[in-house]
Amino acid sequence: MLGDFLERFDSAGCSALRRGLLKWYKQHGRSLPWRETRDPYRIWISEIMLQQTTVKAVIPYYERFLRRFPDLQSLAAASEAEVLQYWEGLGYYSRGRNLRLAAQAVCERHSGVFPSELDAIQGLPGIGRYTAGAIRSFAFDLPAPIVEANTLRLYCRLLGYDGDPRSTAGQNLLWEFAERLQPRVNAGHVNQALMELGATVCTPVQPACERCPISRYCVAFAENRQAEIPAKKARPRVTQTVEATVAVRRGDQYLIRQRTKSERWAGMWDFVRFPVESVTPEQSLTKALQAKLQKEATEQVHKISAVEVTALMPVTEIRHSVTRYRIRLICLTGELSVEGRVLSVGEETAALRWVTLEELRGVPMPVTGRQFAGMLRASPDR
Repeated sequence: MLGDFLERFDSAGCSALRRGLLKWYKQHGRSLPWRETRDPYRIWISEIMLQQTTVKAVIPYYERFLRRFPDLQSLAAASEAEVLQYWEGLGYYSRGRNLRLAAQAVCERHSGVFPSELDAIQGLPGIGRYTAGAIRSFAFDLPAPIVEANTLRLYCRLLGYDGDPRSTAGQNLLWEFAERLQPRVNAGHVNQALMELGATVCTPVQPACERCPISRYCVAFAENRQAEIPAKKARPRVTQTVEATVAVRRGDQYLIRQRTKSERWAGMWDFVRFPVESVTPEQSLTKALQAKLQKEATEQVHKISAVEVTALMPVTEIRHSVTRYRIRLICLTGELSVEGRVLSVGEETAALRWVTLEELRGVPMPVTGRQFAGMLRASPDR
């Protein structure tokens, strides 16, 4: 069955397809910072950043990150907190943590020299099959198949594959096809061309087939089935939820807590944050509901931090999404109760700190925590 899809792409067919791709890429490939280098370190950083993030959004983060961590050694020597601070805004923070761990692994296992073998690259933390292939081909110009979102779509249309491309059978087919497309030389340019074509021409909706240099080889184009191929991915069910975050103030300082390994945004600092049971995602915050929320928040803050808080007041709400969750985040301020336990410097642990709003600028925080801090900084009442 899989052989039927690949039958049209023999050695001669793949060679002709590559020639068309390379000619097109030379004329139309975008100039991007990570395409101007063969440094595997810089290519690796870009590939990790580009996961779940658009090219346009990545460029300023990429340039800022490299100014602070220009090489493997500087990244390996940095603290997790500093790396996370420079990752702020990109989301999926395990990527930032794994970058640091992988840099340390390269220094320990490979004497600080980024490896070129697929197995060695893929053995580093946070690097999967696609990323390993991208680094190997882009940095070392060595053959390595790649399948990611853009090439997955392109391959399915070229082959006319209308099955589930994310199934075992679909993945086997696409990776075998990607392997067939690999040349002995110019592997990096071929892979860049495939990705560029998928990103800018063979788009998910209304692909520009009239501009495609390899449309003559495309089964979906010949059959006018571009809108049907590839098969759509089932959308995960969205879960609506409510959370609260409390900025507890003591003079000009605020209480922050380091999030644990079992929580989202592990290792980052945030105001005390917790799920809310007293308010649903749709309910307006009436006086009655506000009273229930204040009671729940008082109990939760004490449970989480051993701090007693008073004068709790909702000040704003932030709507945001994390994977399949749509979160209504209610932001409250409160004052440390004089009867409550005051954390002195000697009592502070790795999980709790008192900091000023200015000191928060140097602490890694989730985007919503940073937004709330910005609102507090701009408030005339602080």
